[in-house]
Amino acid sequence: MRAEPIYQISRKGLTVWHLYGVFQTLLAAIIAGVACYGTYYFEWPIFIYYIAGGIVVLSSIFLIYLFPKIRWDHWRYEVREHEIEIQHGLFVVKRTLIPMVRVQHVDTTQGPILKKYDLGNISISTAATVHTIPALVMDEADALRARISELARVAEDDV
Repeated sequence: MRAEPIYQISRKGLTVWHLYGVFQTLLAAIIAGVACYGTYYFEWPIFIYYIAGGIVVLSSIFLIYLFPKIRWDHWRYEVREHEIEIQHGLFVVKRTLIPMVRVQHVDTTQGPILKKYDLGNISISTAATVHTIPALVMDEADALRARISELARVAEDDV
């Protein structure tokens, strides 16, 4: 088996994923608050308070701290002359090889949170799918997009 890809996404990407976890936990807290209100208003059993509180605590532990760290540890990528290799996954690690001759176009995207941290995502489109490399420093993302585009052009000319 091949060695894993050598490049890792930016450390700031971990911070962004922690922030996404905070937003998801806030959503869970709002839903839990509605359930607790229902307990008070409709006289539901008291154990719903405990379940709602447990869900909020567990979601904060998993979504803010644990899952982003594991995800960041496993995200790897490498761009070679004839292929792009992407490795990602939380519990099941998936490794994907994208032949350069299959690359149709490459995009960079940057939402408001990524923009605050000067990060961007690269989307690599083939005929069948779109593969994304998340949370790269924007200068690195632009350079990588240009390199992939150039290698895909060369690979197309060789065919």
